[in-house]
This record gives sequence, structure tokens and C-alpha cells, in this order.
Amino acid sequence: MTLTFEVDPAVDRALRDGLLSLWADVSNAGGSVGFVPPVTPEDIRPVLLKHLIGMTEGGTRLLVGRDEDGEVAATAFFTFNTHPLMTHWVWLYTVMVHPRHQGRGYGRDLMAAVEHTARTAEGFEAIEAVRLTCRGGTGVDGFYAKAGYKEVGRVPDAIRVAPGDDRDDIIMLLPLT
Repeated sequence: MTLTFEVDPAVDRALRDGLLSLWADVSNAGGSVGFVPPVTPEDIRPVLLKHLIGMTEGGTRLLVGRDEDGEVAATAFFTFNTHPLMTHWVWLYTVMVHPRHQGRGYGRDLMAAVEHTARTAEGFEAIEAVRLTCRGGTGVDGFYAKAGYKEVGRVPDAIRVAPGDDRDDIIMLLPLT
């Protein structure tokens, strides 16, 4: 099976709860999506609400992937730059695939959908690149490299996972032009 992707889905309780559950499950499985396990959906709710407010204000867009049962299985949030000299690229945040779907190629599918969205979706016409950051020491930078992203910067020890466990913040870029 493949995932079905949708840009800017209607946000209802089912989607919100699905996003919270996905985010908690990914975090608790060791995914580097802003939290360190253990976390609950309630721990994540304030951060998700910031993304949802950004969507309401028009500065954030959501790409959601649903599995064959219609459940939220993958996500990525795009955030547009407000700085007038940087409006030609977007940030990509909270890139996740549910742990039960790992190993099926859904991560590659998600990144292809991200690129397709950035190239073709309404409102992205002036976008020339997608930029993201990822946590060093996880190997995820290699995954993004396979999807066409290039490492363009690294801040050593910028992410403190735990006392004595600092990781690099890796900046990656996917040029679209």
C-alpha cells in the first residue's frame, strides 16, 4: 500500500488527535522531532497548537499522509519566511512517519510529496528551496541526502538531548530551481 497525501487538510478533532498521537508515537520510538521520550500527546499539544495557529494565519502549511485505513501516518509542516529577503525559500518542520510504517518506503514517499508540494502547490510559486534542520547522531541526515537535500551548515552541540548528550544541528537544503 501507499500513503495518500493531502495539502492543507481541514483541521478537525480527528486530524488534531491523529497528529498528536503520531507525534507522541514517533517521539517515544526515538524519532528526533522536538521531544525526548517519554512524552504524551498532552506534552506535545502546545507545540502542535502553534503549528495550527500558523496554519490559520497563513504562514504554515501542512502535508499529511494517510494510510489505507485513513489514519494519519506521516506529516510535514512548511513554514513560509516573513523576512522580506528570505521569502524565496520555506522551512520544513516535523517530518514524521509512524513507526509502524517504517521500512515500507513511506519516508521516501513523504519526501517526494514534500518536493512535489513545494514545486506545484498554490502559494508556493515563488519558492526556490526547502530548508530543514535535523539532529546529528541519528543518521537522518543521510536519509535527507538520499532525497536530494545537501548539508549547508552545522552548529556543533546545539541540541541538548540530555545532560552530557549534545548533538549537532545540521542544516540541509533542497534547491528547487
